Amino acid sequence: MLVGHSRTMAAHLWQPINNGGHMDTVDRVKFLRIALVAVGLIFAVGVYPLTIVWPAGWAWHATGQSMYLQMILGIYATLGVFLLIASRDPLANRNLIWFTVWSSIVHGGIMAAQSIAFPEHLGHLLGDVPALLIVAVVLALLMPRREA
Repeated sequence: MLVGHSRTMAAHLWQPINNGGHMDTVDRVKFLRIALVAVGLIFAVGVYPLTIVWPAGWAWHATGQSMYLQMILGIYATLGVFLLIASRDPLANRNLIWFTVWSSIVHGGIMAAQSIAFPEHLGHLLGDVPALLIVAVVLALLMPRREA
Protein backbone atom coordinates (compact mmCIF):
# COMPACT_ATOMS: atom_id res chain seq x y z
CA MET A 1 0.00 0.00 0.00
CA LEU A 2 2.78 2.42 0.93
CA VAL A 3 4.69 1.61 -2.27
CA GLY A 4 1.64 2.41 -4.40
CA HIS A 5 1.13 5.68 -2.54
CA SER A 6 4.82 6.58 -3.03
CA ARG A 7 4.57 5.93 -6.76
CA THR A 8 1.44 8.06 -6.99
CA MET A 9 3.12 10.87 -5.07
CA ALA A 10 6.24 10.67 -7.25
CA ALA A 11 4.13 10.71 -10.40
CA HIS A 12 2.25 13.75 -9.07
CA LEU A 13 5.46 15.60 -8.22
CA TRP A 14 7.04 14.99 -11.63
CA GLN A 15 3.84 15.44 -13.65
CA PRO A 16 4.61 19.10 -14.51
CA ILE A 17 7.98 18.11 -15.96
CA ASN A 18 6.52 15.22 -17.95
CA ASN A 19 3.76 17.51 -19.22
CA GLY A 20 5.61 18.74 -22.29
CA GLY A 21 8.47 20.12 -20.20
CA HIS A 22 6.47 23.17 -19.13
CA MET A 23 5.83 24.23 -15.57
CA ASP A 24 3.45 26.92 -14.54
CA THR A 25 4.31 29.38 -11.76
CA VAL A 26 2.68 27.29 -9.03
CA ASP A 27 4.74 24.24 -10.00
CA ARG A 28 7.95 26.26 -10.30
CA VAL A 29 7.45 27.78 -6.86
CA LYS A 30 6.73 24.34 -5.36
CA PHE A 31 9.99 22.90 -6.71
CA LEU A 32 11.88 26.13 -6.00
CA ARG A 33 10.87 25.94 -2.34
CA ILE A 34 12.21 22.38 -2.14
CA ALA A 35 15.46 23.42 -3.85
CA LEU A 36 15.88 26.43 -1.55
CA VAL A 37 15.50 24.23 1.53
CA ALA A 38 17.99 21.69 0.16
CA VAL A 39 20.56 24.32 -0.86
CA GLY A 40 20.00 26.30 2.33
CA LEU A 41 20.63 23.25 4.50
CA ILE A 42 23.72 22.24 2.54
CA PHE A 43 25.14 25.77 2.69
CA ALA A 44 24.29 26.18 6.38
CA VAL A 45 25.53 22.85 7.73
CA GLY A 46 26.79 20.66 4.88
CA VAL A 47 29.80 22.43 3.42
CA TYR A 48 32.04 22.13 6.48
CA PRO A 49 31.69 18.34 6.74
CA LEU A 50 32.54 18.10 3.02
CA THR A 51 35.80 19.96 3.65
CA ILE A 52 36.67 17.31 6.25
CA VAL A 53 35.69 14.15 4.33
CA TRP A 54 36.83 15.34 0.87
CA PRO A 55 39.34 18.16 1.31
CA ALA A 56 40.72 17.78 -2.24
CA GLY A 57 37.32 18.70 -3.63
CA TRP A 58 36.09 21.18 -1.02
CA ALA A 59 38.93 22.79 0.99
CA TRP A 60 41.35 25.33 -0.50
CA HIS A 61 44.17 24.90 1.98
CA ALA A 62 46.87 22.29 2.33
CA THR A 63 46.75 21.39 6.01
CA GLY A 64 45.94 22.84 9.39
CA GLN A 65 43.68 25.74 10.19
CA SER A 66 42.63 28.10 7.40
CA MET A 67 41.35 31.61 8.06
CA TYR A 68 39.97 31.66 4.50
CA LEU A 69 37.94 28.51 5.15
CA GLN A 70 36.45 29.98 8.32
CA MET A 71 35.46 33.14 6.44
CA ILE A 72 33.90 31.38 3.46
CA LEU A 73 32.05 28.93 5.72
CA GLY A 74 30.62 31.89 7.64
CA ILE A 75 29.44 33.52 4.43
CA TYR A 76 27.86 30.33 3.06
CA ALA A 77 26.26 29.40 6.39
CA THR A 78 24.67 32.87 6.54
CA LEU A 79 23.48 32.61 2.93
CA GLY A 80 22.09 29.15 3.74
CA VAL A 81 20.01 30.51 6.62
CA PHE A 82 18.63 33.26 4.39
CA LEU A 83 17.80 30.75 1.64
CA LEU A 84 15.86 28.72 4.21
CA ILE A 85 13.93 31.86 5.14
CA ALA A 86 13.42 32.66 1.44
CA SER A 87 11.91 29.21 0.89
CA ARG A 88 8.81 30.38 2.74
CA ASP A 89 8.06 32.97 0.05
CA PRO A 90 10.44 32.69 -2.91
CA LEU A 91 8.67 35.33 -4.99
CA ALA A 92 9.26 37.93 -2.28
CA ASN A 93 12.96 36.99 -2.25
CA ARG A 94 13.81 37.09 -5.95
CA ASN A 95 16.86 39.29 -5.45
CA LEU A 96 18.41 36.92 -2.91
CA ILE A 97 17.78 33.94 -5.16
CA TRP A 98 19.27 35.68 -8.21
CA PHE A 99 22.23 36.78 -6.07
CA THR A 100 22.74 33.13 -5.18
CA VAL A 101 22.56 32.14 -8.86
CA TRP A 102 25.00 34.76 -10.12
CA SER A 103 27.42 34.60 -7.20
CA SER A 104 27.54 30.82 -7.58
CA ILE A 105 28.37 31.17 -11.28
CA VAL A 106 31.10 33.74 -10.56
CA HIS A 107 32.55 31.82 -7.60
CA GLY A 108 32.42 28.51 -9.47
CA GLY A 109 34.03 30.09 -12.54
CA ILE A 110 36.87 31.60 -10.53
CA MET A 111 37.46 28.31 -8.73
CA ALA A 112 37.45 26.42 -12.05
CA ALA A 113 40.10 28.75 -13.48
CA GLN A 114 42.20 28.46 -10.32
CA SER A 115 41.85 24.66 -10.33
CA ILE A 116 43.16 24.52 -13.89
CA ALA A 117 45.96 27.02 -13.21
CA PHE A 118 47.11 25.20 -10.07
CA PRO A 119 47.10 21.43 -10.68
CA GLU A 120 47.17 20.63 -6.95
CA HIS A 121 43.57 21.90 -6.90
CA LEU A 122 42.21 19.82 -9.81
CA GLY A 123 40.01 17.87 -7.36
CA HIS A 124 37.79 20.93 -7.09
CA LEU A 125 36.65 20.36 -10.67
CA LEU A 126 34.81 17.31 -9.29
CA GLY A 127 33.74 18.88 -5.97
CA ASP A 128 32.75 22.42 -5.14
CA VAL A 129 33.00 23.80 -8.70
CA PRO A 130 30.25 21.64 -10.24
CA ALA A 131 28.24 21.84 -7.01
CA LEU A 132 28.02 25.63 -7.24
CA LEU A 133 27.22 25.51 -10.95
CA ILE A 134 24.46 22.94 -10.32
CA VAL A 135 23.01 25.20 -7.61
CA ALA A 136 23.02 28.12 -10.07
CA VAL A 137 21.36 26.14 -12.87
CA VAL A 138 18.69 24.55 -10.67
CA LEU A 139 17.67 27.83 -9.01
CA ALA A 140 17.73 29.73 -12.31
CA LEU A 141 15.58 27.13 -14.07
CA LEU A 142 13.07 27.00 -11.23
CA MET A 143 12.71 30.77 -10.84
CA PRO A 144 9.30 31.79 -12.15
CA ARG A 145 9.42 34.05 -15.16
CA ARG A 146 7.96 37.50 -14.75
CA GLU A 147 4.67 37.97 -16.54
CA ALA A 148 4.79 40.58 -19.30
